[in-house]
Amino acid sequence: MDMKRVLLDIEEGMIRVALIEEGKLVELYYETKREESLVGNIYMGRVDNVIPNLQACFVEIGSAKKGYLYYGSKRAVSDGGKNPSKPKVGDTVLVQVEKDAVGSKGAVLTQGISYPGKFLVLVEEDGEIGVSRKITSGEERERIRQIVKKLLPQGYGAVVRTNGEGQEEEAFQKEIKVLLARAKTIRQSQYRMAPALLLRQSRPIEKAVRDYYSEKIDEFIVNDKEAYDALLETKDFNGANQPALQFYQEKLPLFESYFVESQSHKALEEKVWLKNGGFLVIQETEACVVIDVNSGKAAGKGDLEKAIQKTNLEAAQEVARQLRLRNLSGIIIVDFIDMTSLEHRNLVTKALAAAVEKDRIQTVVVGMTELGLMQMTRKKTRPSLSAQMMTKCRQCEGRGRVPSIDWTVIKMRREVEGILANTIYNTVRVQADSRLLYAFQGKENAYLDKLFQKFGKMVFCESKEDLLFSQYQIIKEK
Repeated sequence: MDMKRVLLDIEEGMIRVALIEEGKLVELYYETKREESLVGNIYMGRVDNVIPNLQACFVEIGSAKKGYLYYGSKRAVSDGGKNPSKPKVGDTVLVQVEKDAVGSKGAVLTQGISYPGKFLVLVEEDGEIGVSRKITSGEERERIRQIVKKLLPQGYGAVVRTNGEGQEEEAFQKEIKVLLARAKTIRQSQYRMAPALLLRQSRPIEKAVRDYYSEKIDEFIVNDKEAYDALLETKDFNGANQPALQFYQEKLPLFESYFVESQSHKALEEKVWLKNGGFLVIQETEACVVIDVNSGKAAGKGDLEKAIQKTNLEAAQEVARQLRLRNLSGIIIVDFIDMTSLEHRNLVTKALAAAVEKDRIQTVVVGMTELGLMQMTRKKTRPSLSAQMMTKCRQCEGRGRVPSIDWTVIKMRREVEGILANTIYNTVRVQADSRLLYAFQGKENAYLDKLFQKFGKMVFCESKEDLLFSQYQIIKEK
């Protein structure tokens, strides 16, 4: 049985995190300092504009776009519009980022402050103790509830994560102590002048380890010594019943070594082929994600109804995988191949519901419409992979998309490192638009210096303004 691995690829100004299951790339996200996720960060914000009829306001938190805060405890329609805590312009509010900014929309904020750990999430409100639905044993769920209930002080609640299953009281006690201390520090800092960042909880390395720790990962592999040392200090690795932590030092780039570089590039393609010859077409729009299932080469093979059922069942598995890989969210519509049999429709619906159970992001299969369109929703936490790695094409005035500078830089760096590591060439010349070269080289040529220290070979950059955006040339010299 293949291991479950998390690869942490850290380069100059950029971090990529990949989850690998059975040799396949299952999840991928990346962050640059310029586009660092704010989810989980806690701010002292200042109310900038109030919209009473929506029970919402815009809050200045110090980011490029103002955050959006819905301040009603319930929807106005359900509580008669009563709202005792309506904020005023200029008020300061303690808020946490729930969803990152997307397009022209700012980050979504909440006043329900929470502190995530590996085993549970501490919540600043009295309430029931929630337990992950992936912990199915009723006896185990009750055991955990009683332990956590005993350890929590008044005014706090908790949601136990999947990794809490089987943990003893000591593990919960240790984590709750740390999270309560963090919460106390925040409350002592809330009188700072707004806008102010009080706690950053979204550092990619910490977030990846915290989130994936509950996925029963066998091994974490990181190619940066500083990050490796920091993770070792947590004492969460290399012990009994703990995942292994490995420092990757080979010259071949980390993603190439584990055969996921090419898989990461395919994650941006519109068409996805199925094993039986069918294929999916995946398109993201402002309103929703649309996935079309096509029979392709599978059409005309034997019994038509059986061929359709087989393709749709395979498509259901691939749809669930693509949602995770591309981080597709919001409203999702899947147009399966038309099925005349109600039994076949139910089988496909059940297969899809079972497949999305593996997703750590909340995903709900709503069911089929009268037109045979499958309706789904997936919780939105951060931008999709396409939104992160593609940008509007200037040549067609935004009607199409081309790879972003960040995505192109990843490709350039991997190609150059592959040449330096695996060939006899001692010099490489990279030609591209000056903006692309600036990003490739890193601040004050930090990336070029790193390449020389690692390989002892020279990399030169030459500006060629006649090359279009995202185009480049790599010339090898002995």
